[in-house]
Amino acid sequence: MSETVRGVIARGKGAPVEIVDVVIPDPGPHDVVVRVQACGVCHTDLHYREGGINDEFPFLLGHEAAGIVDTVGAEVTHVTPGDFVVLNWRAVCGQCRACKRGRPWYCFDTSNASKKMTLTDGTELSPALGIGAFADKTLVHEKQCTKVDPETDPAVAGLLGCGVMAGIGAAVNTGNVSRGDSVAVIGCGGVGDAAIAGARLAGAKTIIAIDRDARKLAWATEFGATHTIDASTEDVVERLKELTDEFGADVVIDAVGRPETWKQAFYGRDLAGTVVLVGVPTPEMTLDMPLIDLFSHGGALKSSWYGDCLPERDFPVLIDLYRQGRLPLDRFVSERIALDQVEAAFHSMHKGDVLRSVVVL
Repeated sequence: MSETVRGVIARGKGAPVEIVDVVIPDPGPHDVVVRVQACGVCHTDLHYREGGINDEFPFLLGHEAAGIVDTVGAEVTHVTPGDFVVLNWRAVCGQCRACKRGRPWYCFDTSNASKKMTLTDGTELSPALGIGAFADKTLVHEKQCTKVDPETDPAVAGLLGCGVMAGIGAAVNTGNVSRGDSVAVIGCGGVGDAAIAGARLAGAKTIIAIDRDARKLAWATEFGATHTIDASTEDVVERLKELTDEFGADVVIDAVGRPETWKQAFYGRDLAGTVVLVGVPTPEMTLDMPLIDLFSHGGALKSSWYGDCLPERDFPVLIDLYRQGRLPLDRFVSERIALDQVEAAFHSMHKGDVLRSVVVL
């Protein structure tokens, strides 16, 4: 039997979000209905509302979520009703060329639910990142569900569904930060602070936080930054060199995603250092640099998609580290809000007032 629940949609580009009735169909053979307990408000949801992803309106927003498996399709084997899960948008297939080459974090054929959630008039909804979790329940593929310790606060666990995992993974998986490294992070919002936490977890000796907002730099120190650079008053590259014996950092993570910040990352690293781009640029941005600089500096230039994570590998481990007191995931939760406060949360996020607002259902 299909059922009707509340959900938050973006009906058109730039229009305020609305709470509407959403119809959840019976799950297909490999589909799962999840009762959402908490869902973070992520910049990607705002990008969907602003038409920055595509124009397949209306969107059912929300994707950074945790909840309880409610009902499952006839052929589901991955989870069972009652399981506590974090939702993910990298449900690896195991069969594509990336998976077969042993690089499943680049999977080219991730799975989504086989059926569409709709409005009550039959209009099909496009779920954000294939999830759509600003709702009492949502429909996903079974591989989009990762079981974690059920004693974990859903508001904390759900953050691994996107931004926090992206940041931690940018440091640990993509950047391969190791003991004794020097690491710099440009942009100290949720993703940047997660990268700082990841660098600290990996044993980096020097962790340099870079931002233009003094409040965000203060947040960064709470997550493990040993030094800060105020980009509004200091030359970032020059100061990075000063803090790293004039060599530059071993790993520089750009959590902003603008040409000017990427150049700061490039020129602020050591000659054999690594640049990791985890901030998402907009399509019109371009980069103009002397090709000889790319040749002469060496090292590695990487992009990090979802922190190059494997949910089944990474989520349970990070939750265990959190429950052991070794990873302060709870500090990312700035406020807990109701479903009808999503629009206000977008404004708070845009102003930089929060690391994460989390909808609690």
